[in-house]
Amino acid sequence: MGRKAGFAIGISLALIWSGTAVAQNRTIKIGVLTDMSGFYTDVSGAGSVLAAHMAVEDSQLEKKGWKIEVLSGDHQNKADVGVGIARQWFDRDHVDVVADLVTSSVALAVNNLVKEKNKVMLASGAGTSDLTNSQCSPNTVQWTYDTYMLAHGTGTAVTKSGSKRWFFLTADYAFGSALERDTTAAIKAAGGEVNGSVRHPINSPDFSSFLLQAQSSKADVVGLANASGDTINSIKQAAEFGLTSRGQRLAGLTLLITDIHALGLKTAQGLNFTESFYWDLNDGTRNFSERFQKRMKNGAMPTMIQAGVYASLLHYLKAAEALDGQVTDGIKVVEQMKSMPTDDLAFGKGKIEPNGRKIHPAYLFEAKKPAQSKAPWDYYNLVATIPAEEAFLPLSKSTCALLRN
Repeated sequence: MGRKAGFAIGISLALIWSGTAVAQNRTIKIGVLTDMSGFYTDVSGAGSVLAAHMAVEDSQLEKKGWKIEVLSGDHQNKADVGVGIARQWFDRDHVDVVADLVTSSVALAVNNLVKEKNKVMLASGAGTSDLTNSQCSPNTVQWTYDTYMLAHGTGTAVTKSGSKRWFFLTADYAFGSALERDTTAAIKAAGGEVNGSVRHPINSPDFSSFLLQAQSSKADVVGLANASGDTINSIKQAAEFGLTSRGQRLAGLTLLITDIHALGLKTAQGLNFTESFYWDLNDGTRNFSERFQKRMKNGAMPTMIQAGVYASLLHYLKAAEALDGQVTDGIKVVEQMKSMPTDDLAFGKGKIEPNGRKIHPAYLFEAKKPAQSKAPWDYYNLVATIPAEEAFLPLSKSTCALLRN
């Protein structure tokens, strides 16, 4: 064999090996860390896993030869369980990105591990605003909503409508504390006051003693700084207790469409609440939601948390493609995500700010009266649209250390 022939063969083999290496790098593992069996399963759970698969399909990357795997884990709403699953995913299964993270205490704990391992976290289910403030990380994006958005949507609107005095029923964990804190600030800024609060354990079956304290407070509004089953139970028991018939108003600070479905419009009618997604907002939300509903075993429309899983992972995969599959450095992937404008069926156009907060419009809704509903899942009247720049905490007020760099 001559030198030229040997040189040409060497170049060819190098190109083959190089191509193989690139192909191998175009492999992504996604971990959906959620509540598969408990308190938050209806708002996240199997629907979040489905949303992740839909993001992979809509990215079209598998048709281009990429290998993308979706894993799911049940954190049972326990921080130690969530961290244990995530650590195993990173160390043994080589997962690149973890998504959903419903339950703020779980998200805050996993947030630290993700930073340590230099992976990526896409928080859709976690609501605490600390994720993009005091606990912000260069590896984390908080996509769907946060306690600031909820507080400044519902809290501000209800206070400005004339209901000035508030009392809180607050879930005794990270999310409830952050929601009460952020709503209190919004109430005071709108000229209201807080008469008191009471903490209740997560997944509480009996709210009677808490509702008695709310009644005796003489507050105009009882703010429910809780979520999912706790919100549903507190609203139902407040109605049975006669709280609203005695003149007090309920403000559900975290209400999702599956909660309204569980309550029924007869009970939920007239409730105001803030969300960043509703299936019937526009052609894009309807496209995504109707495809989602057809594949859900229970026929439910997507919640904003599930829509956030879809949208955040779709954007992550766009960033991965822009990086040609080089996703082992989580910080670089998040930097790429921040550098690209966001655009998807569920939330439309938006952007990710330097502190990791994804911003988009939020919407103040009112639950319809039963007679106003024309079809299954036709539950919301749109009261107001809150522009993206007003819906989330301004960067000038953020305590995120990333903004000082």
